[in-house]
Amino acid sequence: MPCVGAIVRDDRGRVLVIRRGTEPGRGLWSIPGGRVEAGETSRQAVVREVEEETHVRIALNGLAGVVERDGPGGVVYVIEDWFARVEPGTDPRAVHAGDDADEARWVFPDEIEHLACVDGLVDALRGWKVVP
Repeated sequence: MPCVGAIVRDDRGRVLVIRRGTEPGRGLWSIPGGRVEAGETSRQAVVREVEEETHVRIALNGLAGVVERDGPGGVVYVIEDWFARVEPGTDPRAVHAGDDADEARWVFPDEIEHLACVDGLVDALRGWKVVP
């Protein structure tokens, strides 16, 4: 199943994270993202998903990498994670949870490993040099 995620940074170097409000991973922290809808590119999907989950508009900087995660019922999520920044003219202080997120907030990269995160997130972010 094609999915996307965004590693969004603000001008202070913080990363945008969400606490998942739905399964899989309900209650755990992740980066914003979700499924790619029919007729949508992954770039379109990640911009849409971040805005739906956090009310933050983003501009993409490039592909961070692709990971695969097992889901319920034998589903495999193929997730394209993108580097992004807050779109000019968007106030990063306006972040708040929406759609599938129970909470959204900015954290410094070294704080991420101390959150209860979805499986594999910290390792992926470490591999992409997002967290120390």
